[in-house]
Amino acid sequence: MLKHAPPLLGLARVIDAVNARFGQACAWLTLFLVLGTAVVVVLRYGFGIGATALQEAVLYAHALVFMGAAAWVLQRNGHVRVDIFYQRFSARYQALVEVLGTLLFLLPVCLFLGWASWDYVGNSWATLEASSESGGLKYVYLQKSIILVLVVGLVLQGISEIIKAAYIFAGRLPAPEVKHG
Repeated sequence: MLKHAPPLLGLARVIDAVNARFGQACAWLTLFLVLGTAVVVVLRYGFGIGATALQEAVLYAHALVFMGAAAWVLQRNGHVRVDIFYQRFSARYQALVEVLGTLLFLLPVCLFLGWASWDYVGNSWATLEASSESGGLKYVYLQKSIILVLVVGLVLQGISEIIKAAYIFAGRLPAPEVKHG
């Protein structure tokens, strides 16, 4: 990359670093998903003991794995893409497609999701919503907030991707090496 990055490229790098660290932390929750689910199953079917709080904690972690790590997946180009044509485009044309796709699809969908879920999350926070299950967690409002974590992470990563694609399109940044598989 560039030795002394311009401010916008520096911003993109900061966004990338934050989303990468957060995404990696969320990815580690998959270990908890496996162990927590195993413990719930053993307790319920082996000992007849319900573990509602642990079961709900697994659900919270599941939400974080998928919604918390979404921006990191986007950053790593790990999202689903039908690239029959895209892979044959030049780096500049791919960059243009990235900018247009982000501006026309990713950002509007994220902004709509944020707008549509704002009251849902806000109402949950206003009442400090807790689980309706006996022995459940008292943090449902935090779980619902993960929707906004998804929105913020994807919007920021979208901005980062636009910045990087603009530099590639302008010929001021080399195109990233594409790795498939």
